[in-house]
Amino acid sequence: MAASNGASSNGLIVSFGEMLIDFVPTVSGVSLAEAPGFLKAPGGAPANVAIAVARLGGKAAFVGKLGDDEFGHMLAGILKENGVSADGVNFDKGARTALAFVTLRADGEREFMFYRNPSADMLLTPDELNLELIRSAKVFHYGSISLIVEPCRSAHLKAMEVAKSAGALLSYDPNLRLPLWPSAEYAKEQIKSIWNKADVIKVSDEELVFLTGSDKVDDESAMSLWHDNLKLLLVTLGAKGCRYYTKNFRGAVEGFAVKTVDTTGAGDSFVGALLGKIVDDHSIIQDETRLKEALKYACACGAITTTKKGAIPALPAHSEVLSVLNGPK
Repeated sequence: MAASNGASSNGLIVSFGEMLIDFVPTVSGVSLAEAPGFLKAPGGAPANVAIAVARLGGKAAFVGKLGDDEFGHMLAGILKENGVSADGVNFDKGARTALAFVTLRADGEREFMFYRNPSADMLLTPDELNLELIRSAKVFHYGSISLIVEPCRSAHLKAMEVAKSAGALLSYDPNLRLPLWPSAEYAKEQIKSIWNKADVIKVSDEELVFLTGSDKVDDESAMSLWHDNLKLLLVTLGAKGCRYYTKNFRGAVEGFAVKTVDTTGAGDSFVGALLGKIVDDHSIIQDETRLKEALKYACACGAITTTKKGAIPALPAHSEVLSVLNGPK
């Protein structure tokens, strides 16, 4: 893709984890049982991030497993249509592609019901990893859903290790989905089990509360999640923007006022935009002025994504982001 839009053009961002179909009610503010119909929307946080990167002009690949079924091949096709390499995608003949029914409340926030028993993404094995692709990553991004069960957990740990050994920047967005975990305690334990490996960590305000046990979303609470190897910690605050923490400075970036329809994928859009900005120049993290510019861009991407239903269909192109950045706040 062309690089004239100001996004990354050279460094590859590899995103690891799940890709699935979100079924979103055609009417907001109703329960799943009350919904008159559903809109089929491709999703899955790591895949959303990869497509967000590519939509903005960056170079992205996705590593994961899909069912050898119509939905799985449809999703692989969506990756390719959006300029994301599917060289890391495997297909499972014995398990289906994961599905999620996503209830949109009246305020655009979501509730989830998942169909994965097991789904193909849970069955990715270490031996199925495309190690050459992973080693070529400048940034390796992942979540926590792939840590829930074996064999995917072992595949996740191996992929992280290979990427880190090859010099990649490790980016972690826990993307907490409690209904998928056996218990809240196990979720917290597993999410934290790989915490100290990451160079960049993004958590939402709700995830901050969950992981710290504090009911406060403040600097003290955020910094309790800091670890010595971390380069950048981000706390997203929905419409209010985000807070950022590095070894040498901390601060906040305001959000953008938009008419929110569906918050699905907003955090992934934010992450993809940021990673696209820093992939070729990690020193941006140490330069507060440039970091704030990158975060402002990321906040705009997140805001735009909330204005449409579904995750991937709502991810913006660079021209849309510029219109928000240059328009009224």
